[in-house]
Amino acid sequence: MKLEWCPETASKAYIETVGARAEESGVAELVAAMAGGWRPQTIVEAWAPGPEALATTRGLAAAAKHARGRHVIVVQDEPARAAYAAAAPAADVLVGPAEHVMAAIHAVDFVVVDSRRDDAAAVLRAARLGPRGAVIVCLGGGGTAQWRDRLMPGSRVVRAALLPIGPGVEVLHVGVGRGPSLGGCSRWIKHVDRDTGEEHLFRR
Repeated sequence: MKLEWCPETASKAYIETVGARAEESGVAELVAAMAGGWRPQTIVEAWAPGPEALATTRGLAAAAKHARGRHVIVVQDEPARAAYAAAAPAADVLVGPAEHVMAAIHAVDFVVVDSRRDDAAAVLRAARLGPRGAVIVCLGGGGTAQWRDRLMPGSRVVRAALLPIGPGVEVLHVGVGRGPSLGGCSRWIKHVDRDTGEEHLFRR
């Protein structure tokens, strides 16, 4: 059994997130569409305050609703919980060190972690992935190499892409059990045509 993409759920999560925002589409909409499309049953968001944080949280909440899954917010301490509560709607919030909090969440199949958190690597290492594997989204990601050796034992990176959106969004498709691992990271390069102003994305 493995994660399967559902365009309909992805569209619903994306449209709901776009409708809730006045700003230009960006990271939050992308993450919402990915979460909705993969229809995860357990979404874990390692939350950190920031300009896109609230919008991303709302997008993940929309995805969880359409996928009929659970959306869990993980924060490091009580001040972080207070900051979240002041900015975001009520949700399933867990507080504490990554190793303890993540150990209490079973069969995670979608993880969003802000790389600005000093325990970002610990969140990924402690994540108890489900048998279908998982999609991991690193906001502000700087390359797959920094995460590959920090995932749950027995897991492997099957596909990866670094997208030039906002501060950078790295997406890892992680498998569980035996199988080939990814040898390198595929990157998206943005090129702007000087004559027409059109933007083109190339995968490398």
